[in-house]
Amino acid sequence: MSKAIYPGSFDPVTYGHLDVIKRSASMFDEVIVGVLSNSAKNPLFSVEERKDMLEEAVKEFDNVSVIAFEGLLIDYMKMNNISVIVRGLRAVTDFEYELQIAQSNRKVSKDTIDTVFLTTGIDYAYLSSSIVREYASYGTDVREFVPDFVARRLQSKYKQ
Repeated sequence: MSKAIYPGSFDPVTYGHLDVIKRSASMFDEVIVGVLSNSAKNPLFSVEERKDMLEEAVKEFDNVSVIAFEGLLIDYMKMNNISVIVRGLRAVTDFEYELQIAQSNRKVSKDTIDTVFLTTGIDYAYLSSSIVREYASYGTDVREFVPDFVARRLQSKYKQ
């Protein structure tokens, strides 16, 4: 059985993320979406809020689950018998950064972890969570970028 993990901050989940999840779900028997608690970032939504939004967003996929975790991705993968990481690429700059991480993960894991890169669909190549947050912070309707329930949560968050 093929199993992969798609890790990220997902602050918030966008249609670009969902594009990668949908395509991954057709490639692997099981896809785990891993919501990272990244100490280097100051997220708008808590890990639990991001996990809840992702669970709502992926409920149509029988082979996709969502987890939250801290620590090194490769440690989580080792404990859960996962050998493939899925990463989405929007631009060449993403590739340079992701390649470095993929190579270091492979080295540290003693060649037991591979990374699969999926180029984001052209409709989402410009899209990032930070762009969505920026627009939402000014009251812009972001339903072109995120599901309605995520747009409502963004709107609610910025009203606080």
